Amino acid sequence: MNSKIFSQELKIPQKRVAVLIGTKGVTKKLLERKTKTKIGISKLGDVVISSNENINCFNAVPIITAVGRGFNPEIALLLLDENFIFEMISMKDYARNEKDMARMRSRIIGSGGKARQMFETLTGTSISVYGKTVAIIGNLEKVILAKKAIQKLLKGSPHGNVYKYIEREQKKYFDV
Repeated sequence: MNSKIFSQELKIPQKRVAVLIGTKGVTKKLLERKTKTKIGISKLGDVVISSNENINCFNAVPIITAVGRGFNPEIALLLLDENFIFEMISMKDYARNEKDMARMRSRIIGSGGKARQMFETLTGTSISVYGKTVAIIGNLEKVILAKKAIQKLLKGSPHGNVYKYIEREQKKYFDV
């Protein structure tokens, strides 16, 4: 019997702690049950994941990170499926300053969230823009496509060109 306890630590934004815990701890309990872990969360956003199986801690990290990056816990739990991955893009890599960052955030989200919704629809992924990051959840090929498309947008490509790029790539690889 393995009595060793494995643990992993990470930090999520303080504003996302309540979402990770959920009403009366329901979300935290669900995550613990689904990942076979124990999750300790401080008010400041320090998270400690522990389990007697290292793989359980490993599997819980992207889920908790995804919640921390703005995803609804139900969408984050899709990461338990081995066909789904979590990818994060730092807008800091593309922005020269805070003003650039705000402009990029607006371009990805679009008016009333339309651009983000269009990216999600065209790529079949879930996208969250939170703070200085854009995070994507979906299956590997579609996440890679969404990431490349978002990077094009961050580099200044017009929305129309990026949408056409996605459609071209979809036809090439997915026979859509």
